[in-house]
Amino acid sequence: MISRTFFLVCLVGALFVIGCRKNSNPGSDILRVAYDSEPDWNDPQRSIPLNYQQAQGKRIFYEQCVWCHADSTPAGPSNRSNLNPMPALMNDGSALNGESNDYLRNVIMFGGQAISKSAMMPPYGQLLTQQEIQDVVAYTRVIARPAYRPPVRPGAR
Repeated sequence: MISRTFFLVCLVGALFVIGCRKNSNPGSDILRVAYDSEPDWNDPQRSIPLNYQQAQGKRIFYEQCVWCHADSTPAGPSNRSNLNPMPALMNDGSALNGESNDYLRNVIMFGGQAISKSAMMPPYGQLLTQQEIQDVVAYTRVIARPAYRPPVRPGAR
C-alpha cells in the first residue's frame, strides 16, 4: 500500500515539474513546434522558425534562387557579385518589404524582363507550380530584415 501511494505521489510530482518547466521559457517552444528553421543571415545566433509553407519555400530557394539572391551558397560563394545589376538579397527587407506578394509572384513567374527589371532573372512559371511560387514568397517574408509587416489593408502595397 505504501509503495502504491509513494508511486502516485512521485508521478504527480513529476507531472507538476514537467508542466512548470514547459511554461518557464515559452520562446523555446516555438522552435520545437516549427517545421524547420533558418539561421538569421545577419545574426547567426538567432534562428528563424519556419512553418510548413515557409520550409517548402526554403527548399526551393536553396535549389533555384540561392545562386543569385544570397552572398554564399551551400557550395561556397554565390554568383551574385558577378551580376549587373546585382540582385537583391532574398532577406533584404528594405528592398523587398515594400513590394506586394503579387509583385513578387510575378517576378518569380515571369522573370525580370517581363516587369522591366533585369533580364538576368529567368522566368520560373514553367518550372515551379503556383503553390511553390507562393512558398518562396512566404519564405522571403519570414527571413526579411527588417522584418516584413503585412499591409493593414489588402493590396495596400
